[in-house]
Amino acid sequence: MKSDGRALIYMGNNGVSQNLLETLQLNDWHVKQTSNIDEAKQTMREHKLHVGLIELTCQHTESYLSQIQEMLQQYFQMEWIALVHSETGLNSSLKQIIAESFSDFHTLPVDPSHLLANVGHAYGMAKMKWDTVNIPDETDGLEQEMVGSSQQIQNLFANIRKVAGVSAPVLITGESGTGKELTAHAIHERSKCANGPFITVNCGAIPHSLIQSELFGYEKGAFTGANHKKLGHFEAAHKGSIFLDEVGDLPLDQQINLLRFLQEGTIQRVGSNEQIPVDVRIIAATHINLEQAVKTGKMREDLYYRLNVLQLCTPPLRKRPGDIELLAHYFFKKFSHEKNKTVKGFSSACLAVMRDYAWEGNVRELVNRIRHAMVMCENRLISAEDLGIDESSHHFHFMSLKEAKDRAEREAILNALARMHNNVTLTAKTLKVSRVTLYRLIEKHSINISD
Repeated sequence: MKSDGRALIYMGNNGVSQNLLETLQLNDWHVKQTSNIDEAKQTMREHKLHVGLIELTCQHTESYLSQIQEMLQQYFQMEWIALVHSETGLNSSLKQIIAESFSDFHTLPVDPSHLLANVGHAYGMAKMKWDTVNIPDETDGLEQEMVGSSQQIQNLFANIRKVAGVSAPVLITGESGTGKELTAHAIHERSKCANGPFITVNCGAIPHSLIQSELFGYEKGAFTGANHKKLGHFEAAHKGSIFLDEVGDLPLDQQINLLRFLQEGTIQRVGSNEQIPVDVRIIAATHINLEQAVKTGKMREDLYYRLNVLQLCTPPLRKRPGDIELLAHYFFKKFSHEKNKTVKGFSSACLAVMRDYAWEGNVRELVNRIRHAMVMCENRLISAEDLGIDESSHHFHFMSLKEAKDRAEREAILNALARMHNNVTLTAKTLKVSRVTLYRLIEKHSINISD
């Protein structure tokens, strides 16, 4: 994605006066004109834009307005301004989408000077979002599926891309709620079997007596109630990937069947002696320590080494402090259709509490608390109390001296870059460091200065 400086997108079918667009261009605005939603999305994928102008009329259908709202939620880092033809003729649907999804609106015809001032303010607000939240550029779409810009999550992105290109089994470790299934799906989507099925199996949720038939299928008449042949999860995943979640919960007597498949690449349905070859990528996950499970006899050592050819670890949220605000804004926009209409975002005090909270339930807990707060909050901004976080509780992650130093260092660099309009030479002088040192720190803190 390339940056175009002070750029905005205008989308409309009826047309804004040419004079207005020329005024914007004469005032150093790069205007990207599009006529429909698909063109607009393509433009925003190719360019880093800050402001959007959308022309709306009462003739637009409910379906079209719904698509507009979905697009605005997807590109939440931008500020959106509506251009309407008649304030008095707005229907309820149009009023609702403007109130919920746009930062402002103008009734046409509009005074160019008024719009210029509004667009300039919107640009400043959007740029602040990019700079402080540090929203990542699109590459292969991975950052759109797994939101984050911290070094920990960037390392995970890099490792996903590495392991996706080979067919060896992958073991994903990490605490509950850190996105292990999302990681597995990202591996599948970038693998050679991406066009095949992706089958998820929760090994801990299958009754002991049904594990073998669920995983490997059964023949008609194999047992009472087997009135027809049934394919198991492994056969269903042929030419694709199977995700064995909580693989550490498999009973010992069933682990041998999984080991046999990993060794031979064949399965045997219950009630049959036939060996059936199955081509499937194994991705397993666990939140427990499998090495310890091997020592205590709960996991076969040979199975552990078969599964643990490639290993990824999903970082806990408390190790990703720079991502918490980004995730909060992302999920606020994603679930904006559920919120109280008066709620516009998070208070700065709330965000500060969120950064220090331990998040023992990780991203899953974050999503749960945000959705609850969006419905229950009665004020304009969500507070820590709305999230149900008790600041006097012990559920807080206290920063080490290194973490505190890194946070202060990053904020100082961001503030200096903003004041010096991303001029590295002037920023280095302001911070009293060399350009080489500043570039090293910018890389260390994953700061984007391309804009």
